[in-house]
Amino acid sequence: MDLLLWLTIGFILIGFVVLTSMKKGMERKLAFIQANMEDEESSTKAKSIIWWIASTTAWGIVSMILIVWCFHNHFW
Repeated sequence: MDLLLWLTIGFILIGFVVLTSMKKGMERKLAFIQANMEDEESSTKAKSIIWWIASTTAWGIVSMILIVWCFHNHFW
């Protein structure tokens, strides 16, 4: 197996582990926001949830690009 395939597999697995480990914390932050809508801290927690969603989306897009690139280089 070549380096690109290992890089792709490692990126996907490490990203999946990191994102799933952060999931519970994001659920707690969301529950806090829903309970304390007027609190100043809710704004900070909302921003961290938005950044988590954005980073998850970026991780997914990069993973798909790496998979396509890997298959393109490996089979063509």
